[in-house]
Amino acid sequence: MTMSASKRFAAALLLLGTGWAIGYAQQSKPDFMLRIDAPAGETIVECVSGCEFTGARDLGNPDAGRMLVYNYSCRGDGVERCPGKVAGWVIR
Repeated sequence: MTMSASKRFAAALLLLGTGWAIGYAQQSKPDFMLRIDAPAGETIVECVSGCEFTGARDLGNPDAGRMLVYNYSCRGDGVERCPGKVAGWVIR
């Protein structure tokens, strides 16, 4: 007895969804989180040795990569401080 095309399609979607869920669950959580409070303008956070960064707002985004240098900026009328968060991983 063979499966109908719709049942095969449903089974394929179920397998694909299961694989995606398992892969997503295996994403590592950051080892540390930095809170930054800098003057308005551009802020550069650089890992000199043994770490990688991603912006905290990008956590959970599978397309967001890790980097050695993370920069962000804010500016505008009346903006004096530029807060931010950076997630980090220790590279062993």
